[in-house]
Amino acid sequence: MKNTKQLINNIVGQLEGVKRMLDEKKECLDVLIQLKAAKSGINSVINKIIEEKTLECLSGDSKVDKEKIQRLLKEIVNNN
Repeated sequence: MKNTKQLINNIVGQLEGVKRMLDEKKECLDVLIQLKAAKSGINSVINKIIEEKTLECLSGDSKVDKEKIQRLLKEIVNNN
């Protein structure tokens, strides 16, 4: 499984490819397919970070901060 940095590098490559496609006036459908692939990659990164970092984000102190939990959960819900 790829690490987060590798996933981000893939997304950057896809977006650079989209820029080239636009400059070269490629077919709209081909551009949209690449944009959807980048979007899917971003969702994968979000999910990976949620899986790997949620406990870390919530356990900074021995005392759990309810506001911090609410902000994190709001971001998770709004991004999916």
